[in-house]
Amino acid sequence: MFRALGRGLAAGAAGTAALNAATYADMAARGRGSSSMPEKAVETLAERAGVNIPGDGDARENRLQGLGALSGILTGVGIGAAASLLGPIVRRLPLPLAAVAVGGAAMAATDGSMTKLGLTDPSSWSPADWASDAVPHLAYGAVTAATLRALGRNAKASRPASADGDH
Repeated sequence: MFRALGRGLAAGAAGTAALNAATYADMAARGRGSSSMPEKAVETLAERAGVNIPGDGDARENRLQGLGALSGILTGVGIGAAASLLGPIVRRLPLPLAAVAVGGAAMAATDGSMTKLGLTDPSSWSPADWASDAVPHLAYGAVTAATLRALGRNAKASRPASADGDH
């Protein structure tokens, strides 16, 4: 189980890098700014928990931005770990379907939490808003699922045969 968890954390980290790359490519192509949702979520959660984010002005805003980015990384590696623990199910799916399932799970986790916090309403999103959210999550799902498969194959290939010849 610990090996599967480690593979999932690594796959989630790879997927998170792909999500970030797709997001930054979209920002560069369309000239759009970064989303402020992650830092708004951190600020809202901190307020509800009675936790003070220290600093004033730019220092506090920068701290929130950093915490927002870290929360995204945590979500990415966490979903990767969960996907790895569900490995037999994920591995049975064709890779494109596994990519959509894993990416969809990550998108549902992030968008669902933002909606629950009252920070967004996906029913009001434009097609461009949906695309700027869905495409990076699909990249996340594709890289995470492919990495899980590759690491799973490598783990099986490196295991010594048991006494009964079973791998």
